Amino acid sequence: MSDGLRVSVVVASHQRPEALSRCLTSLTQLDFAEFEVVVAADARGLAAVRALGLGRAVKQVVVEAPGVSAARNAGLSVAAGDVVAFIDDDAVAEPTWLTHLTGPFRDAQVAAASGFVRGRNGISFQWKARTVDRLGRHMPLEVPQGAPSLHRGTPERAIKTEGTNMAFRRAALARIGGFDPAYRFFLDETDVNMRLALDGAVTAIVPLAQVHHSFAPSPRRTATRAPLSLFENGASTAVYLRKFAPEPDRAAGFARLRADERRRVVRQIVRGNLSPRDLRRLMDDLEAGLADGLSRPIRARAPLPPATEPFRPFPGMPGRGHLLLAGRAWQARRLRRNAETLVYGGQPVTLFLFSPTSFFHRMRFRQPGYWEQTGGLFGRSDRGQPLFRIAGFHTRVQREKARLSHVRSFEATIRNNSPLARGDATNSGN
Repeated sequence: MSDGLRVSVVVASHQRPEALSRCLTSLTQLDFAEFEVVVAADARGLAAVRALGLGRAVKQVVVEAPGVSAARNAGLSVAAGDVVAFIDDDAVAEPTWLTHLTGPFRDAQVAAASGFVRGRNGISFQWKARTVDRLGRHMPLEVPQGAPSLHRGTPERAIKTEGTNMAFRRAALARIGGFDPAYRFFLDETDVNMRLALDGAVTAIVPLAQVHHSFAPSPRRTATRAPLSLFENGASTAVYLRKFAPEPDRAAGFARLRADERRRVVRQIVRGNLSPRDLRRLMDDLEAGLADGLSRPIRARAPLPPATEPFRPFPGMPGRGHLLLAGRAWQARRLRRNAETLVYGGQPVTLFLFSPTSFFHRMRFRQPGYWEQTGGLFGRSDRGQPLFRIAGFHTRVQREKARLSHVRSFEATIRNNSPLARGDATNSGN
């Protein structure tokens, strides 16, 4: 439910049309009532929007040059919502994401919000709640896990919003001039966080506003997260330190960056994702980026004007619950066909496929748009669980359904293609 709040969702994309398609498909299943979607992308990305049949439903802004800050500002320029949310093109949103993320904006003092981000296995958290200081150092922030909490930053330490899962009151973001294009990649939203903290703004941390982030490959990293370039890491760090760090502390900030990036490259060499000769090349790349960032102009950001286009409602699925399909791994082909048929008919679906093993569980959002969790009946989903725990099929289905119930609203369960019950399944054998 939107409670009268109009929201714009901005997706910046560059040369990743397949990832963008998955992201947009997840947005079609949001349970929010009054939102629009803006895509700022290159020609291939906008072609992907049209291929999904969303050409009329999505506001499209052509941004051919790489640079996430410029792309987000381009999207912001046409975003007509009271609140503007951002998600990366290599992320997918839980159906309740926008409802949870924007709920705190009913409080007039809230200027920003950020949710939790699950990693590539779809279960472990990549990022939760953090703060960031004037040197760009992150620290965990303890927050209640089941409800939003409000936090006010200080000039020394801001409340971190995650770039792939954040929202801002449009008026607040426009007042500080949006995103600084001096950051092409890396630290772009952190810069916004620090400027809002200097304004004394309040940020909501919303644990149940969840997205899944895959770290898709790009010109800067491989699919294994091995860096291909460290230039923009160096340049953005130099800009950030110039803007926010006291001058006597900047050398320590540069030294920390060099040490952190060297360790990261060495880890990837040990894993076999980079070769030893890449170390020198990447560290030279980092130094070139630092030099570039030290020379980039830093200008005060002028307030942004109102949106240039009227609000354009996007066809989500407010009030539509999820159907849970559950079966054994050897039934996968049939159950996946059924899931696809249901999705094409406008029914959100989560599919459980469990094997008689102790394999770890994994959650994925598969095209044409259903969630699939695979793993062993005796294996763990949350990585803090025991490695092995005896469970029957029905018991395990109910346990995993309960784990997801805070972010997905299930209206029916089908086990092995047989309806069990509305709401909670009540009649199943092991």
